[in-house]
Formats: sequence, C-alpha cells, structure tokens
Amino acid sequence: MPSGKELRLQVDGKFFRAGNQRVFLKMVTYGPFPNPTPEVLINHDEQMARVAAAGFNALRVYEKPEEALLDAAQQAGLWVFVGLSWDYHRDFISNAAVYGAAERLLEEELKVWGAHPAVAGVFVANEIPSDMVRWMGVTQVKQALEGLISLGRSICDHLLFAYANYPTTEYEEPDNADFTAMNVYLESRDDFARYLLRLHNVAGDRPVMLSEFGFDTHRASLETQSDTLLWYVDESLRAGVAGLTIYAWSDHWSRGGISIDDWSFGLYDRFGEPKPVLGPLRERLLNVSSPDDGIELDELPLFSVIVCTHNGGERIVSCLLALRHLAYPNYEVVVVDDGSTDDTVELVRGFDEVRLIESERCGLSAARNRGAHEARGDIIAYTDDDCEPDTHWLGWLAFAFEQGGWDACGGPNLAPYPKVSNDGGASVIDEVVVASAPGAPSHVLLSDNQAEHLPGCNLAVRKGVLEAIGGFRERYWVAGDDVDFCWRLEEAGFQMGFAAAAFVWHRRRSTLWRYFKQQYHYGKAEALLIRDHPERFRSSGGALWKGCVYSGRAITVNEHSFIYHGVMGTAPYQQVVTTMQPLRSIPQGFVCMESRVKLAFAEKVQPRIRAWARWRHSLGWSRMAKPAVVEPEIYLIDNMQQYDDYEASWWHQHGTSRDQVLTSMIEDGWEPLENDSDWDFQRDGLRMIVAIEAFENGDRVLIRVEMEAARHGRLPNDLIDRLELMGMTRLD
Repeated sequence: MPSGKELRLQVDGKFFRAGNQRVFLKMVTYGPFPNPTPEVLINHDEQMARVAAAGFNALRVYEKPEEALLDAAQQAGLWVFVGLSWDYHRDFISNAAVYGAAERLLEEELKVWGAHPAVAGVFVANEIPSDMVRWMGVTQVKQALEGLISLGRSICDHLLFAYANYPTTEYEEPDNADFTAMNVYLESRDDFARYLLRLHNVAGDRPVMLSEFGFDTHRASLETQSDTLLWYVDESLRAGVAGLTIYAWSDHWSRGGISIDDWSFGLYDRFGEPKPVLGPLRERLLNVSSPDDGIELDELPLFSVIVCTHNGGERIVSCLLALRHLAYPNYEVVVVDDGSTDDTVELVRGFDEVRLIESERCGLSAARNRGAHEARGDIIAYTDDDCEPDTHWLGWLAFAFEQGGWDACGGPNLAPYPKVSNDGGASVIDEVVVASAPGAPSHVLLSDNQAEHLPGCNLAVRKGVLEAIGGFRERYWVAGDDVDFCWRLEEAGFQMGFAAAAFVWHRRRSTLWRYFKQQYHYGKAEALLIRDHPERFRSSGGALWKGCVYSGRAITVNEHSFIYHGVMGTAPYQQVVTTMQPLRSIPQGFVCMESRVKLAFAEKVQPRIRAWARWRHSLGWSRMAKPAVVEPEIYLIDNMQQYDDYEASWWHQHGTSRDQVLTSMIEDGWEPLENDSDWDFQRDGLRMIVAIEAFENGDRVLIRVEMEAARHGRLPNDLIDRLELMGMTRLD
C-alpha cells in the first residue's frame, strides 16, 4: 500500500519502483464528474475499493483532489497522479497573467495535497493544442513547462513531475521531467505497437508512461472495446513501457462542469453498471505486477555474458554482483582478465559462479575473442566492468532476439546517479559533467528498433554470426572495436536490433582527466577506423552515420529545429527531423556554476583531443580535424524581401473549429503551406498562421491570425470580410 516514504514511487532506469520492488503502473482516469454526481461516485471508499479490485494500482485525476478521495485511495493501496488544471489551451506566453496564475495555483495546491502519502506525481499540463504551440513558439512552450516542473519540484521534491503530451506535439518534452507521458489513441494494434517503439526513442533514458488510451463505445461496440483494451495491455507490456492508463473509469464525466453525453469511454456506464470489458481486463491486470511480466519466451537460449577487464578492481565487484542477480535462468558469466596488475583476479575468484580466464595483456578485442572462443552459449552478451546490467537485461534481450529474429541486439546504457569514486579524490561534479559531456558510448538507429551501431558495453550477438565475420579485429586495443564490428556485421548482410528495455547502468569516468584520456583513446581508435573504413568518414574525420545518434536525452527542440507539421500544421503525428539527439542535460540537484563551467570546458576541449589523437595516430596532417561545428539549418521564407508583421483577433460567440477556418481560407483562394514551422497559408505576397484559443469550454473561441505582408500596409479586406461572415467580431 502506498503509505510512508519508503513506498514513494521513484524512477528506476526505464521503469518505476516503490521501495526495493519494481512496479508496473496500472492507472485509470477518474473524473471529472458533472453536477449532480451520482451517489455511487461520491462514495470514495467504495469506488477506490472497486478500482483496486479491478487490478489497478494508480489513479489519474484532472483537478484538485478532495482529501477524502486521497484518503480512500491510500486505504485501497492506490497511487494518485494529479493534473494541474489551468488555462494551458490559451496563449500563456504573451499573456503573462495566465502563466502566473498557473504558477500560483501549483504552489497553492501542492501545499494542500502535495504531502499526502497517496500522491505520487503531477502532470503540469495536458495536451497543449498544436496550433497554439506553433503560435506561441515551441521553445517558449517547452521552457514554460520546465519552469512549472522546477517550481513544483522545489516545493515537493519527493513527487514525480511530467507533462501529459500527445503525438501531435511529441517534440515538446520538458528536459527536467521525470518520465515521458504520452496520450496515445491508436485503434490499430499494429500501428500502436510500432508507435511504442518510437516512444522509447522520444523518451531517451527515462521511462515511458502511457498517460491516456481509451475506446469509445458510443461509436463502436462493447465487444470491440473489450478486444482493444486487452491488446492495449498486452502490447504495452511487450514494448517494455513503465506503465499504462485507461481512459476512463466511468462514462459519467464532464468538461468544465458540463456533462459530456456523446462520448462513452468508461469501464462503467452512466448508470454505474460495469461494461463487458471489466471482467477480462481485471483478470489480465491482476496478473501483472512488474514490467518484466511482458517477457514471454518460447525458448530460453543460453547466454554467455562476457566481461573483459584490465585493472578493474575498483569496479568489477559491482558488475559481478549485478550479474549474479540477473532474473534469467539460463546464462553463464565469463570474465577475461587482460593482464591486470591490481587485485582484479583475486576479487573475481571470490565469485564461485564466474568462470575466470587469465591472459597476458593482449588488448580489448583479443580479450573479447578469447571469451567468445571459451563461451558455451548460443548468444554472446558483452558488457564492461564499469557496467551493472539491469536485473531483466537478458530477458529483454532474449525477447528481442525471438521476436525480431536479429543477428545481434543491444539496448541503452544509462548513467547512474553520480557518486564519489572509490579513490576518494574524485568530485561528484566531475562525474555529473562527464555523464553529460560529448563522446559517451551511444547507439545509432536506422529505425525505431533497427540499429546501425551498438556500443560494446551492451552488445549481444549470436555465436555463429560472430564466428562468421571472424570476431573482433585484434588491432583495436582499447576502443573502436565495437564500431568496426557493427560495420562489418552490416556489410556481411546481418541485422542488428535495439531493445529499449534491455539497459545497463554504465558508470562514466569519475574525473575530467580520466574522461579526456578516454577521449584520446577514442580518437586513436578513429585513426584505425579511418584506415579500415575510409568511405564512412568525412574529410574532417567525423563518422558518416546513416542513422540517428541517440545520446540519452529525450527528444527536444530549439529555435532551429525543423518539425514535420504537415499541411497547415494539421499532421496528426508531427515529428522533429534530426540526425542526432541532444546530449544529456545536467541532472537535477547538480546544476550549479561549477558544473556549467566544467561542462562548457569539456564540450570545448573534447573534440580537439579526439582530433589531435586522430591526426597523431594517422601520421598525416590530412586527417587533422578541426572540431566539427554543425551550422543550424535556417529556413528562410523569402530572403529577398522585407516583411512586416500584423496580428489580429476575432471572437466567435458560439464556438468554431480551426478546420472550419482553414477550409474557409482555402475557398477564398489561399494556398496551403506544408511543413512550414511559422505559416499556414500564402497568397499574393502574404503569409498567414491561424490558431484558436478556447474559452468557456469551447463555447467562445478567439481566432488568432498573424500575417507577414511584403509591401502591404494593412490586412486584406477579403480576409476581414471572410472572418466576419463566419460570425466573428474583430478585436481592435
């Protein structure tokens, strides 16, 4: 039962945990209910007991919760996620009063219910309309959401904070959110399963939480609802997400106090009777407690986990302890000691279940080949001595091999919470900076689940495939071996998969000096890679990747991002076009002057160190690379003309939709623009964007129109006439 600090919900890599137990969040939305509310819904004790009996362990509410509701939820063993109810559908960037009211509301409400033991998290907003996001500015909206999260965390740092996003604005992920929350309504099972793969890459290192999914029985049958919600649970588990939410508990709900009678998403109907889906859904949910319950294997292949180490005494024990507790029944652990001169061998011998292979100093690639030669497994899984694989690492890898038929597979490597290293002299700030600095091992993806490159710290390959390409090239002494290996796999026609849930904790270098030394070795390895794969490098020395480089941070945008908005900003799934995800930001609690200065220094020096090493070990100035500076792509509408901006607004008293306005403009001869970040239409030297602010639950709307006019001194009369014909009143 979620009571007491020891059972507060916390982030655990790509998942959640409470205390020492990993949990899968099974949430249902509850309310808001119209007035008058049926007696059965007012009885919180009875309703919360029903929610728990239906197999849920969490509740999502959209408005300030009553204390009686929270008490009943705690008694029933339910966590509660609370939504901050403010005017996020309005222009809160130019209207500072709207955003200021949201800040005050967050402060006031957290002081009322933030400390209640049933409360687990807060959604600072829910589905900001995409047209308003474009109107206000994508970076400005993202920064505003981050401001609310920072404010909330400063008041209640024990709670989890996120923004309930949706696919149309998936690029609006706050950097400082604890998890990625996405409302996804896809009624095609295959489309839904494919989108979940993408969500892991949207989220980066953090958990994926499905914050809404439902099926409307007002427009389809009860049987279809039952089938849909059951595969929703199954596909969510198979994808390795951290939790799901079903919308909604009851058909009896409201928006702004007004009853909504033409939608019926509930598990109970408006008369308090359960729908047919409730029984089979309850049976399914009660059998799910942890995310790894989604791992269903027909076979259990034997894994040989190989750890190659050289003087790894200060880190090998943590690695082997993690491997000892893997929740997979069929694996062996092989440690190849590459001529260590410290106490590594003695420490490894303390683990009776580990097979130790001692060798003279021969380099990383040779050690990996030696381990593979001695391995008994069908699949060779490599990790490093500074890694601690997650408990279900092998289970998720086995599942990916079985489902995808991959020849090789791997997952992400996450930086753990920083700590002082065992030598006692390293700064925590240094470890924080290194985890956020460029040059960390990263996976490169050709699609949401097919890889071009997998780092050697989390790389599994079928033994027959490894032998088919001759293993690792042994001239790669310290680094670069995994890049060469993956490229040769691809050239031989083999395919690599990416399993987002199969992660390892990978501790970065504990000091800046060790980090810079590592980057020098990476540059040295790149000199070898250039010689072996010259066609895969730019003249400056940088690698030419076909796919996108993922560095652990959630998808984010800046003022130069290009977003696929579709025609007039109407695409249902609007995605950022990128070839490299931004680097991890400095973790919460470590943002200070020292960390910022050191990170800026590392970002400046790192590419120069690698370039120097490339030049020195390629024996030629032709490979001397200046630090790569990627100029942002700037999309100019017309660089030959000077433009003036005009903005106007119209009231519509009875509500209208943006689609109606867009259709009307097209009828008047305006040409729709596609994938333009700033404008929807153009005509006769004019460009225009349209957004709608909803007031009073949509009964009154404010039509926002901004125009960029070349050589025009006023808005065209036909535009004014058209909007007024639609029943709108001009605001002067």
